[in-house]
Amino acid sequence: MSSRIALVGGGASGIGYATARQLALSGHGVVLAGRTPETLVAAASRLHQSTGAAVDALVHDMAAPDLAEHAVAEVEARHGRLDVLVLNAGGPPPGRILAVDDKGWREAIDLILLGPLQLARQALPRMAERGFGRVVFVTSTAVRQPQPDLATSVVLRAAVTAAAKLLSREFAANGVTVNCVAPGATATERRQQILAHRAHATGGSYASADADDNAWIPAGRAGEPAEIGAAVAFLASAAASYVNGTVLAVDGGRTETI
Repeated sequence: MSSRIALVGGGASGIGYATARQLALSGHGVVLAGRTPETLVAAASRLHQSTGAAVDALVHDMAAPDLAEHAVAEVEARHGRLDVLVLNAGGPPPGRILAVDDKGWREAIDLILLGPLQLARQALPRMAERGFGRVVFVTSTAVRQPQPDLATSVVLRAAVTAAAKLLSREFAANGVTVNCVAPGATATERRQQILAHRAHATGGSYASADADDNAWIPAGRAGEPAEIGAAVAFLASAAASYVNGTVLAVDGGRTETI
C-alpha cells in the first residue's frame, strides 16, 4: 500500500514544519501548505533532503475559506488521496479582548476558525469514503487556561475545539478521527512575538518576560516544535484509531485544569 498523504498547514516553519518532519519520518508523503511559494519550495526541499520522504508544496492561504475546496482537490489530483489533514496556522497578533478591533476579529476568524473548518468540511467526507482519515487541529492550551493578552486566540481556538468535538462524531464509524493538539509555550517565532509584546507592555526586558513565562511551567522550559509534531504524528497514526474528539495538551505540565 502506498504511504498516507498528509497536508500540513503552516508547513514551512515552526510547529507546521516540525509536524511535517515527524509525519515524513513515520512514512507519510507530505504536502506543505502556506502562502509564500519561495519559502514553501525551500522548506519542501530541505525536508526531502533530511528525511528522504516524498514532499510537495501547495500555495494556500489558511485565512481564505473560499480556496479550501481547490486546495483539497489539488492535493487529490496530485497524489490521489488525502489521508491526514493538519490544521495549523500562525496565531493573530497579541492583544487584550477590548483592544482588538472589528477588523482584527474578522481577520482572526478567517485564519483560526473558518479557513480550517472549510478544509475539514472538504476533506472529511472523502476520508470517510476511503475508510481512513485523520484531522488534527493545532490549537493552544490557552483554551483551557486563558491568557488575557491572547484574546483572539483564546476565544476563537475555544470555538475550534468545540467544532472539532462536533466533527469527531460525524465519521467515526468510517475510520475517521478528529482531535486537537494544544501546545503550551513552544520555542517558535510566535512565542518570541508574544514575549516581546509582554515586555513592551510592562516596560521590562525580553529576558525577564521569558523567565517569568518559564517559571509557570513545571518542566522549566518552553517546548520544542518537534515535541508538538510528535503528538500530531501519534494522532495521525493507526495506533490512535480509538482516540477521537479529544484535546491532547503538550505543555510541560503547565495547564492546571484536571
